[in-house]
Amino acid sequence: MRTAASPLRRMLGAATSSVAALALGAALLAGCSSDDGGDTGSGDAGSSAATTSDGSAGTGSGSSSGAEPGDGGSETAEPYLPVPEGVELTEPGTELELGDTAVVAWEPRQKTVGVLEITVNRLERTTFEKSFEGWKLEPAVRRTTPYFVRARVANVGDTDLGGVEVPLYIVDAKNTLVRYSRFASTFEPCDSGDLPKKFRPGQERDVCLVYLAPDRGRLTAVSFRPTEEFDPITWTGKVRTLGEPAKPGKKKN
Repeated sequence: MRTAASPLRRMLGAATSSVAALALGAALLAGCSSDDGGDTGSGDAGSSAATTSDGSAGTGSGSSSGAEPGDGGSETAEPYLPVPEGVELTEPGTELELGDTAVVAWEPRQKTVGVLEITVNRLERTTFEKSFEGWKLEPAVRRTTPYFVRARVANVGDTDLGGVEVPLYIVDAKNTLVRYSRFASTFEPCDSGDLPKKFRPGQERDVCLVYLAPDRGRLTAVSFRPTEEFDPITWTGKVRTLGEPAKPGKKKN
């Protein structure tokens, strides 16, 4: 009923505006393809070059290792960023399945290296009718497809990552990178946002992130990609309808 929706609309009005702005503004990173007739890559999810919505390239460190070309690979490659002793980073370009864990590093701020252990566990497709009942959404937002990504993150570095944005995107069928949405207040179905205000070394937590794929897009992968130059680490697996029970999988050794 219309009257029942009004209190919810007043309470979450700020969050509604946030969803619209993030989904259609700086929240999108478009995948670029070659137009010179040359090789455009393998077409794997998240493998093409990416730019921000204003056409500028990403910033920060790339994925180059300490091994120099021509060394024959005889020496073990150095980590692409300095990490605490005993931490072994997942190789850039690694393709993972749901339930697999990657150890990743990036520079959320200048001269600051964050190191996370990320396990992407579940991908869910929902609808605005099911998860955003009572929300007043712009037509452009309704032309997106909402997804929930459930993961577990652990701080395995030596830096407090409180309030930091994790460069974890979804990739759609057009090879577009989509950032997660933030909410001005608690969104009970999936409380999407940056890491908590305090996220010290050794802390871990389950997270749920909301993504709005443009033009009713279809999620094909989840991608860790902190910079344009970084060869993304991706997770793929079955996208379930929200509420669909997971079937028991094979136990990994």
